[in-house]
Amino acid sequence: MSNQINHTYSDSGNYQKIPTPAASVLLIRDANKKIEVFMIKRSIKTNFGGAWVFPGGKIDHDDISNNYSNYSPLLDDGTASARLGIEKNGLSYWIACIRECFEESGILLANKKGKDLNNTVFKNDDLKIINHYKNRMQKGEHIFYEMIDKLNLELATSELAYISHWITPKIEKRRYSTRFFIARTTSQEAVHDGIESVESQWINPKDALARSKNGEFTMIMPTIKNLEMISEYTNTSVLLTDMNNKTKDTIPKVEPIFEIVNGELKLISY
Repeated sequence: MSNQINHTYSDSGNYQKIPTPAASVLLIRDANKKIEVFMIKRSIKTNFGGAWVFPGGKIDHDDISNNYSNYSPLLDDGTASARLGIEKNGLSYWIACIRECFEESGILLANKKGKDLNNTVFKNDDLKIINHYKNRMQKGEHIFYEMIDKLNLELATSELAYISHWITPKIEKRRYSTRFFIARTTSQEAVHDGIESVESQWINPKDALARSKNGEFTMIMPTIKNLEMISEYTNTSVLLTDMNNKTKDTIPKVEPIFEIVNGELKLISY
């Protein structure tokens, strides 16, 4: 954790006891025999402001749906929940991940009913509707699923692979239980929202890690460790195959422990 990042530290046990459920996605693409991942820089006014992260955010009430089967025909809640090791509503993490990805990058991981993600093409009329809804969502309207219904879409939940689970340490006042996913991007243009994120770029994981070590690219531990996990891959097909083959036992729950030692933040364990 860097002093350049906007943290709110807890004191005297004044931390959030039950972390807020959240989801984040590593959007990847092939580029010159390497892979690249889409990253956004958080606005300094937001939590973890100043850090480079992946698109993501907390699970909203609307993400827990009675219409899971309508939005996600290829992945049911029972399978998703078992994958995460929870009793129910596991699918809400996949769904929230897709919603947050759209809100923060403009990439809509959804397909026309009866087609797959690769064969879905948004025509000009579709794009006008999508842009209209995105502008309204940036103003705070909770209308993502209204947009999905209007365009007769299904969420491409089966295209996301679950890869890691990180819990914000107790030294932070605001805490999250974040499930990380990975997915190949679409032909749409990825761009930051200009509100919660102020910059964005496609970057090779090794380059991001090298720049982080040089102090040029500020990241928090979960971001670094997820990049390290994928840094040796050179194409998205192999990467996604390996990530989809991960078992629940190979996706540990990680909660780092930090302490203030001589006025400095020190990692104790993770």
